[in-house]
Amino acid sequence: MEVNIRKRLGNFHLDVQFKTDASGIGVLGASGSGKSMTLKCIAGIVTPDEGRIEINGRLLFDSQKGINVKPQKRKVGYLFQDYALFPTFTAYENIAVGLSRVPAAKRKETVEGLMRRFHLDGLEKLYPHQLSGGQQQRVALARIIACEPDVILLDEPFSALDSHLRLQLQMETKEILKGFSTSIMVTHNRDEAYQFCSAIFVLDGGKVTAFGQKEQLFAHPQTKKTAMLVGCKNVSRVERTGDREVRALDWGGLILHTGRQADDTIRYVGIHADKLVPVFENGGDTENTIRIRVLDVIETPVEKQVSFVNADAENRDTQSGVWWDCGRDADADMPPYLRFPAEDLLLLTEDS
Repeated sequence: MEVNIRKRLGNFHLDVQFKTDASGIGVLGASGSGKSMTLKCIAGIVTPDEGRIEINGRLLFDSQKGINVKPQKRKVGYLFQDYALFPTFTAYENIAVGLSRVPAAKRKETVEGLMRRFHLDGLEKLYPHQLSGGQQQRVALARIIACEPDVILLDEPFSALDSHLRLQLQMETKEILKGFSTSIMVTHNRDEAYQFCSAIFVLDGGKVTAFGQKEQLFAHPQTKKTAMLVGCKNVSRVERTGDREVRALDWGGLILHTGRQADDTIRYVGIHADKLVPVFENGGDTENTIRIRVLDVIETPVEKQVSFVNADAENRDTQSGVWWDCGRDADADMPPYLRFPAEDLLLLTEDS
């Protein structure tokens, strides 16, 4: 897939460029970053002002060559965030809507087969308002599959579902996507992006600010906003105090040895909450280690999170709290110290 498009809508300017051979592509970003607009341009629902879109060797849009393939000719299936089912059509009719040119017997066979595949037996005559959110989504997916697209686009496909149904449909959708050479999922949920996609690009303000294989992007984000989007709860402003040393201004002035070069572009330091290491006896080794004062403890059936500040800092009441994900099996007694391993520190630049 190669996408290089620009589109201006009022004060918003979409400028998206990426190229990848990955089959599962994730688009991660906050609300209003241009995620859905990017999908609509790829699907042909919105026409870019200029640029080029090519998928699996098929040129779908090229402003210079005057090429703009119609949406129904692009062989792109689009799962809208609200599913976009026809309210006056039954579940059966919604699935069959794109098969009007298929012979009646074949159409009936296809629709009934998809209804069985998507566990919609017995719901044929029900209208969208009579279906649950999960049933509506399965009807929408079945309608897409019926048209045999080459590419499938999913716009926040699980955002409206409760947690139990979300897990069930995530498993089913993951199996469905195996049959497609290319899929793109828009989400603001980092866990969904990681689960479904092999390559991810981050959108911010209509521009791609990061792009890469998911493992690399999550482990080594380059900017503050990217770090936060991939789940880093702890980010502090820094000032450089040496080639391999920074002072974390929001963590009580904690001096952190980075273990690698911290050049003039570094503006923030971050660390994932599960990378902090408890220290019960300091033993004189104070590098990247602080005495903590606990602010809050949040427990759920599956995890335990502790918010703390640097207990030895003069400005401890004005610090940003640091989060530690210590797991449900952590000792009941809090460790007096926590260490910030140099190898797990994220050295972050300003967002572009």
